Amino acid sequence: MIAVFVVASVVLLLVAALVLAPFAFTDPDVLDGPLPTLPLLALLIVPLSVAALTAIAGTALVGTGPRAGRMRRELSLRWDPKAVKKGVALGFGGLLLALPAAALWTAWTGDERTSSAVGEEFTDRLLSPGTALVAFAALWLLAPLAEEVLFRGVLWRALEHWRWNRWLIFTATTALFAVAHLELLRTPLLLLLSTPIGLARVFTGNLLACVVAHQVNNFLPATALLLTTTGVW
Repeated sequence: MIAVFVVASVVLLLVAALVLAPFAFTDPDVLDGPLPTLPLLALLIVPLSVAALTAIAGTALVGTGPRAGRMRRELSLRWDPKAVKKGVALGFGGLLLALPAAALWTAWTGDERTSSAVGEEFTDRLLSPGTALVAFAALWLLAPLAEEVLFRGVLWRALEHWRWNRWLIFTATTALFAVAHLELLRTPLLLLLSTPIGLARVFTGNLLACVVAHQVNNFLPATALLLTTTGVW
């Protein structure tokens, strides 16, 4: 399973490069400034989606145990209303911690260095309502689902196969998730944001709770993106 995670991570990087290649070939200067809207949306949606699908396919191929129920067993993804409720609770609890922490972080480091890479790319950009809704849905729903499949699904299960203690797995996946965003100055804040999402996996043993907690966490920035890019706010 660790090989599945590594391959999916490499696929993510390769697909990101392939997504940008046609635009860079058409206009070599496209990478020197803010990306145009179309390649930006493609970069937001396609690499993570393909990486998550790669992880799912890899799990189906090399996961342990009988094929019947393998995906549900290996990714620990199953429908459970209680897990959804815990995911929502931990997501909101994380927001209660993250909002004042983000305010303090902003006051300490400055606005320009605390916004996410996605937020920076969409700054001062006006989009059509349809395009803005696509970006909103990608940030709110798609990105959390894909990232959780990779980190709290495949990677978590791989470390379980290595018989790591669940708290050690929680620590490792939380740290790697924060570092993988490649936003060095925001890494401490990302660690804080990632903590309740990892706790959802610890307390429920269900990837669905992590996805829900992550989506709750992403709802506010996704809404802010929608409002700013449509000129409402």
